[in-house]
Amino acid sequence: MICHPGSMPSRSLAVETASPLPAATPGKPVASLLHGSLDATRAGELAGVFKALGDPVRLRLLSMIASAEGGEACVCDLGAVFSLTGPTISHHLRILREAGLVDASRRGTWVYYRLVPGALTALAGLLDPPAV
Repeated sequence: MICHPGSMPSRSLAVETASPLPAATPGKPVASLLHGSLDATRAGELAGVFKALGDPVRLRLLSMIASAEGGEACVCDLGAVFSLTGPTISHHLRILREAGLVDASRRGTWVYYRLVPGALTALAGLLDPPAV
């Protein structure tokens, strides 16, 4: 099924938790695992992000969203690829949203997902900091 943006204005869906990813700011290095040890709270927050990426369905969903034409993908197109129920796909997308990796907006009946700007850069910076 192919869906198209309707004439209704987009509105962001509420995200219940703040992003555990560090903000990527131009000219400012992203915090790295190599620049000091993590405290227990920060390690727990980041573990949730890596756990979100540790599921093959969520990793595929993130890849599909990241590579979608126009930078966003409709839930109707995402769900059509998997042999999973709609509620299961929604569960996986919610976990990606709560991890701070994707954002969503509703247009009419459909929900469109896009990457959170800088989220993957921040995550990459944690693991492989830029050379100084």
